Amino acid sequence: MPYKFVDNLSVADVAFVAEGKTIEEMFESAALATTNIMVKDLSKIEPKKRRKMTVSDKSIEKLLFNFLQEIIYLKDAELMVFSKYTVKIKDRTGMYSLVCIAYGEKIDVEKHELVVDVKAITYHLFEVKNEGGKWKSRVILDI
Repeated sequence: MPYKFVDNLSVADVAFVAEGKTIEEMFESAALATTNIMVKDLSKIEPKKRRKMTVSDKSIEKLLFNFLQEIIYLKDAELMVFSKYTVKIKDRTGMYSLVCIAYGEKIDVEKHELVVDVKAITYHLFEVKNEGGKWKSRVILDI
């Protein structure tokens, strides 16, 4: 599940592009990128706890936006970070629904080197598209 950080797209924020062969794979890549901006080494996040996340919306863009916001919320409200995401998305008559099982643990500052504190996802240049049989998203995070 590849993702890469994008330099010089936003001066005060952090940007990334996430890709996947399927839409679920792209969502998982975007989730990992969001977490990797907050925690330097994802391999140090042990899958001790499972967290189920559910999100729904009429557009796939809003679905990704809300999903990534949920990851930030769990970091802020419950001090949880995750190193693995399993995403399932269904399209039911114009309403997308997402169920994600995330695996991780509570933040431990002795173990997890925190990089930056992500405050929110922004709509600036936010994009989700299917291009050449591959799903891609561009996301800018407010830090």
